[in-house]
Amino acid sequence: MKITLSLLITFSLFFLSFSQKERSVAFYNVENLFDTIDGVNDDAEFLPAGKNNWTSKRYEEKIQHINQVIQALQYPVIMGFCEVENQQVMQDVLTFNKRLKKYGIVHYDSPDARGIDVGMVYDQKTLKVVSSGKLRFVLPGQTEATTRDIVWAKFRTKKDTIFCMVNHWPSRRSGQDESEPLRLKAAETARVFIDSVLQAQPATKIVFMGDLNDHPSDKAPKKIAERMVPMIDKSSGIYGGTHNYKDEWDVLDHLMVSNGLLTSSSMKVISGSGKIHSFDFLITEYKGKMVPFRTYAGTKYLGGYSDHLPVSIRVSFP
Repeated sequence: MKITLSLLITFSLFFLSFSQKERSVAFYNVENLFDTIDGVNDDAEFLPAGKNNWTSKRYEEKIQHINQVIQALQYPVIMGFCEVENQQVMQDVLTFNKRLKKYGIVHYDSPDARGIDVGMVYDQKTLKVVSSGKLRFVLPGQTEATTRDIVWAKFRTKKDTIFCMVNHWPSRRSGQDESEPLRLKAAETARVFIDSVLQAQPATKIVFMGDLNDHPSDKAPKKIAERMVPMIDKSSGIYGGTHNYKDEWDVLDHLMVSNGLLTSSSMKVISGSGKIHSFDFLITEYKGKMVPFRTYAGTKYLGGYSDHLPVSIRVSFP
């Protein structure tokens, strides 16, 4: 009897390990992924003759670096990006690595003056796009849209569906007080979409990700956290943040999930799996402080990766 019970437990664990598989869902602000072609957007600084001397060699190195991050993240089933110039640069990321040729792209051109967009790539062997779109909004004090869209996609697995939203909210460059209303408008736009989805089906699985240019304690992210569960905070990484400004680390890059992903009996997020990744190659020392190893410091080429660190969660699939 003991032998039979032992065998049964062993078989059950063995079967469970093969019936459930974990994959990461990630987000990464790749910091100015521009091609070397002169486009209709304001990309003059990222051209071979521009002030950054953005050559094909440097572009290819940037593509290689992003692939290194994707590999270190163990090839996420969904990975959101921001600060990408267009769909072609995302395609160049995928083309660089044979293992990424099975991935698809969700991208829409935004009205941002510099032409930096958001988008996502996804494993087409696991997910199929049911629908996708963009949320475009006009900032306070303006008469037309001038900032990054929020891009969303609804994916289907063999047995389930999941929404993903990728954000890059307006910057803090003009100061926190002056710029906060802009991010509140972005949060309001995202919140309306989230509410409409959850009103139709409260158990809907949603992943909300992005560089919100705000900390978890700020007003705009808290509007999303009223509907979603934050998975990233200062304790999610060894440096206490995803970005370093004036020697201070804090969280600007967020991942939140709906309750449907926490309570599901099928596809669900692994509790406590939110992580800020600080792989050794992403970090460098500057004036005795550890900071993200970025591509440029001003116009000085450093040859690094990004001024942000990637974030991820783990999701189990039946």
